[in-house]
Amino acid sequence: MTVPDPAGVAETARLVAGGEASARAVVEAALARIGDRDGGLNAFSVVLADEALAEADARDAKLAAGGPVGPLHGVPVAIKEEIDVAGAVTTFGGDANSTPAAHDAEVVVRLRAAGAVVIGKTTMPEFGAFPFTESDSRGVTRNPWDRTRTPGGSSGGTAAAVASGMVPVGMGGDGGGSIRIPSASCGLFGLKPQRGRVTTAPHPHLWWSLGTAGPLTRSVRDSALVYDVIRGNVDGDLYTAGGDDSFVGAAERAPGRLRIGWSVKPVSLGVKPDPVHVQAVEDTARLLAALGHDVRPIDPKYPDPTAAFVPQFFAGIRTEAAAVEHYDRLERRTRQTCRLGSWVTPKVRDWAIGQGEKVSAKANRVFQDVDVLLTPAIAHRPPAIGRLEGVGTVRASLRSMPSIAYAAIWNVAGNPAASVPCGIAADGLPVAVQLVGRTDDEATLFSLSAQLEEARPWPMLAPRRCGPALH
Repeated sequence: MTVPDPAGVAETARLVAGGEASARAVVEAALARIGDRDGGLNAFSVVLADEALAEADARDAKLAAGGPVGPLHGVPVAIKEEIDVAGAVTTFGGDANSTPAAHDAEVVVRLRAAGAVVIGKTTMPEFGAFPFTESDSRGVTRNPWDRTRTPGGSSGGTAAAVASGMVPVGMGGDGGGSIRIPSASCGLFGLKPQRGRVTTAPHPHLWWSLGTAGPLTRSVRDSALVYDVIRGNVDGDLYTAGGDDSFVGAAERAPGRLRIGWSVKPVSLGVKPDPVHVQAVEDTARLLAALGHDVRPIDPKYPDPTAAFVPQFFAGIRTEAAAVEHYDRLERRTRQTCRLGSWVTPKVRDWAIGQGEKVSAKANRVFQDVDVLLTPAIAHRPPAIGRLEGVGTVRASLRSMPSIAYAAIWNVAGNPAASVPCGIAADGLPVAVQLVGRTDDEATLFSLSAQLEEARPWPMLAPRRCGPALH
């Protein structure tokens, strides 16, 4: 049979586990797509072709021997540069490390245990500091929908790889919107989970209370499937989350009648949302009302997250920079960021984490009156590439504000939040909205997002000619 270009996560796993396609053939087709498409996008920093083929052969041998197979059996997955993959250098998007990781990060261990095949690592700005995937060492990563535009960031390489159809899923990280921003820019579904839902091992945290890891996919159910594989904690994790609902189960059931409040008011002062995004929120609100939900405009009365976010941002960058092998090889802007953040002592950092708890309490008051908050995902349309070229930390931060204007507060608060595609705007680029849920309530977001996906299907791939068929 011919497999779609490419099949999604669930479909790929079903085909391989059912013997309709071999894991090796799936991986060979993915490698061919990478070879054909990545030259114009720069999504991958390294392709682990030999390792992936060997891993695929092991998956096929296990299936042939009648061994049990996992829910991701034979699925190619891309891994963001900041996540350890044994045998590959964890570059954090730069050149300051040179020794390959000795062990997989725990999320990679879980992906492999579920049958996934690691096919390569994806580009990111150094340490994920800004929402544009550009670096001195890796160059510029481009949006598959319009190669003159950024795919967002910091998980922009992952987003470009998935949106272009090179792989069905890629792992990203989100410390201020870095799953949701590239998902919104590239037409993907990307959910930032509740703080502590996914282990950060071997590290106790990712940017202290701000960061978490998660997948970028082309469908809601595919995201839920991967999350059900990687969720959970290990000893040493600084944060844990509550609840144990299956996310696949949530994605497959109707959400019931929900109270949904919508707002286009940005958290960040001085940021004005693009009319395309305002229209997307209003259109989505009308659709949700037509689906039977209680939908109304609200004022979220956002608290100011700056005092909590900024010190943890600096502390996160400085912590990662202090651990690299060759500090002198860091980008000039990164070293400038470290100097500018020297005032963030451990005492200041801990104070900021405490401020974050206050922000969370205030931000969550909105859920006394609604079950889900609907907002724009990003304020601007994906800008032209080159946003980081020749600029230092301050200007880069100012240019980042429209990207994080609706996203970063939920990193501070810890709540789950998802970027949900809406379709394609007149400029040819994807449009998305953000759904924010109560603490520990990813299940409602998966259920509601799946309902939206069914009612308003979105294009699954950027407009690129199909690569080699898989038989």
